[in-house]
Amino acid sequence: MRILGIDPGLQTTGFGVIDVDGHALSYVASGTIKTTHLARGDLPARLKVLFDGISELRTRYQPDAAAVEIVFVNVNPQSTLLLGQARGACLTALVVCELSVAEYTPMQMKQAIAGTGRAGKSEVQQMVKRLLQLPAIPGKDAADALGLAITHAHASTSTALLQRAGAVVRRNTGMYRGGRAV
Repeated sequence: MRILGIDPGLQTTGFGVIDVDGHALSYVASGTIKTTHLARGDLPARLKVLFDGISELRTRYQPDAAAVEIVFVNVNPQSTLLLGQARGACLTALVVCELSVAEYTPMQMKQAIAGTGRAGKSEVQQMVKRLLQLPAIPGKDAADALGLAITHAHASTSTALLQRAGAVVRRNTGMYRGGRAV
């Protein structure tokens, strides 16, 4: 299975692609999609760059699934809203590409990668380097995206086993049907 991890951001969105074969993880690619070349006030153009960038990643790497970081609330509400819009552009691109999307909080990713939900960026970078046997430390945004892909690789395996055992049943509570609340 090939997993695309996305760490959304309005200025810099990290991405990471890994292959999973049983318990073996293999690095495929990572990097960032940047919108810093555009005017800060041109939100639509920046969102289009993110959407197009994610679509290009789908075409180039052909992932089977995606994992995206869940936005947390910042001290500045305006920053949170802008980050949410960037995340929305990324999610929309993934869904348009017909990828299944899993979502993880930063704490869940840090727990899965570094063993503690309070791990710092440098700890996540070091652990991603070790887990994927990389020759160098990836950038912060790319490391977070790779961490999300690794988290999904571990979580999806566990969830599949639980579903086969009948321990996990999908509920429709709070889900939308036909654009309206159930």
